Amino acid sequence: METFARIFFIFLIITSCKRDPKVIEPVVSNGNVYAPLVPEGWPNPVYDFSGNEVSYDKFTLGRYLFYEPMLSLDTTISCGSCHMQTFGFTNGPSHPVSHGVNGLLGKRNAPALFNLTWQPKLMWDGGVNNIENQPIGPIQNPIEMHLPLGNALARVAASPKYKNLFKNAYGDTVVTSQRFFKSIAQFMGLMVSYNSKYDKVKNGNYVFTASENSGYTIFKNNCAVCHSEPLFSDYTFRNNGLPVSSYQDSGRYRITLNASDIFKFKTPSLRNLGLTAPYMHDGRFTTLSQVLSHYETGISSTLNLDPILSGGIILTAQEKNDLLNFLATLNDYSLFSDEHFKEIH
Repeated sequence: METFARIFFIFLIITSCKRDPKVIEPVVSNGNVYAPLVPEGWPNPVYDFSGNEVSYDKFTLGRYLFYEPMLSLDTTISCGSCHMQTFGFTNGPSHPVSHGVNGLLGKRNAPALFNLTWQPKLMWDGGVNNIENQPIGPIQNPIEMHLPLGNALARVAASPKYKNLFKNAYGDTVVTSQRFFKSIAQFMGLMVSYNSKYDKVKNGNYVFTASENSGYTIFKNNCAVCHSEPLFSDYTFRNNGLPVSSYQDSGRYRITLNASDIFKFKTPSLRNLGLTAPYMHDGRFTTLSQVLSHYETGISSTLNLDPILSGGIILTAQEKNDLLNFLATLNDYSLFSDEHFKEIH
């Protein structure tokens, strides 16, 4: 019995020294106040909410607006139509490119919405430099929601539901573009993806498998220059050697008119790849294996090809398998099932 007690005492000492698992909520609440967060070890966000104080009521208003089809010309399309929570706030696998009013199709895959406040420029071409301005484009775009902003605001102002929501959020029923966009920014800006297995490993609560650890090394040796941790993107604009598609999309050049930006697109985050297929700016690849094949043998020497890709990325079958296993540790399933971000019916 004495031996057993000694062993049990040693066990208690060992286990008491281990770090307790962190209970992580995508939205941190304190009474009636919702708060933005910066995970430990992350850089400070570009957009810090200093001029847009976060509250439950403003967040809730933004949540309703995000899923509001009344903001489209024919009242059929909302922001949530192309950014579905189940698919990492993207189009989903059945829509390589965004779809809008009257069945019209765009020419770009809807980018995933998470960790937006860390991005200095939004959209594939970086055409928006502030999260508060981001919804203007799709609302007014003729092949997306196709509704003049003034008309959208008038519809909202005439709605008894939104009169109550604006009063709760701002103290009165006045609908302004600033209030409208700040509220949506709160909803989108609190979509922080930081609760994947990778994050838990970094927090000291989990460990990688041998294959995942090997894949992590392969990632650092071949991918980390463009997809830097912890956000897994440097958010710069690069030409990754995709053959020019029938869309004839010139990418960043549309914004800058600088010839050095032709065919450059923003480097996407590698977080949540398992949830956000299809891949690339035009959704041409349906699987991650196809993406790896592109970097091995599919790179086209188009104008402005990023020089770090001139030789391709050559991996063995085992290395590809290990890399894919590591990338799977970046999936944050909790965010995309979180009740805070679901559509309110």
